[in-house]
Amino acid sequence: MQSQTVEKKGKSVEEAIRAALDELGCELEDVVVEIIEEPSKRLLGIIGNKPAIVRVSVLEKPENEARQIVEELLGKMKIEYQIESVEWDDGVTRINIVGKDMGLLIGRKGETLNALQFIAGLMVNRKREQKMRIILDVEDYRKKREQSLEALALRLSEKVKQTQKNVIMRPMNPQERRIVHTVLQEDPLLVTYSMGDEPNRKVVIALKK
Repeated sequence: MQSQTVEKKGKSVEEAIRAALDELGCELEDVVVEIIEEPSKRLLGIIGNKPAIVRVSVLEKPENEARQIVEELLGKMKIEYQIESVEWDDGVTRINIVGKDMGLLIGRKGETLNALQFIAGLMVNRKREQKMRIILDVEDYRKKREQSLEALALRLSEKVKQTQKNVIMRPMNPQERRIVHTVLQEDPLLVTYSMGDEPNRKVVIALKK
């Protein structure tokens, strides 16, 4: 893993900073710069030029921390992969993974992916005061699944309105249930709630009384 802090010398502070940014692979807005020593000019032709010295540290962004942990876990699984995207939004980091044999990473009904996501969440939050949710996706498998669940929830909500009878959905994991609750929470005519015990907990869609 690349060092997150480097010290660099240069004829000028700007040159030293640029060298540090090149090594870290970052832009100026992603780092904190500490000027250790300003450059000095030659004095009376006797004392030579003294270079600028800077210490540059990468700002620890939440999504970067999550990515490092996921890469650590995937490295231990010895599979070929690439991190296609890392998105951060309001306490949630979504990481999409692509590569060979991604079916193995997803597992039966997403069980392997869910387990990896759970472990990554525990690791990233063990020392954090403000908790972060991690959503791991593989070739947008989870995003497509979310879209499918949202469409299903909307169809079933119309059925509830037409028949005026509750609909009980099939058992789902907590993340899937959250998707259903979220997509229907703004509907003024409906209420959703969960019933049953894990792993057979289900979402009920009902008319408000």
